[in-house]
Amino acid sequence: MGKILGIDLGTTNSAMAVLEGGSPTIIVNAEGDRTTPSVVGFRADGDRVVGKAAKNQAVTNPKNTVFSIKRFMGRKYSECTSEIKTVPYEVKEGQGGRAVVDIEGKDYTAEQVSAMTLAKMKLTPRSIWRDRHRRRHHRPGLLQRRPASGHQGRR
Repeated sequence: MGKILGIDLGTTNSAMAVLEGGSPTIIVNAEGDRTTPSVVGFRADGDRVVGKAAKNQAVTNPKNTVFSIKRFMGRKYSECTSEIKTVPYEVKEGQGGRAVVDIEGKDYTAEQVSAMTLAKMKLTPRSIWRDRHRRRHHRPGLLQRRPASGHQGRR
């Protein structure tokens, strides 16, 4: 059976777990944490940061730091009046009456911002699985059991 990856895209934090051999294991992110803040920060130089780095910039750049975006997902602007009052970034009415975030004149839907969080998170398991895959194929015991692999290992 292959590995199964589970992702919890939370309003405040997101997490990933892998199911191997019937037991789930939380995957730590690049910062070594078990959860990643569901925060996306847009910087003046055009860079975008996600997670802890974005959460850290919220104090100095609140208008360009998006958090709690799930509260706006799939909702019309007119339905979000109380939620809009709780965030420092600009939420406005977009196409079809949807609630969108305006960052420096560019509109982002809740789904787009959430996809930015997921894009950062998906990098972590790939690197972990790639490392595990490499280790599994370079163990001396494995190379000794298979003559053809052993020849490759000695080369």
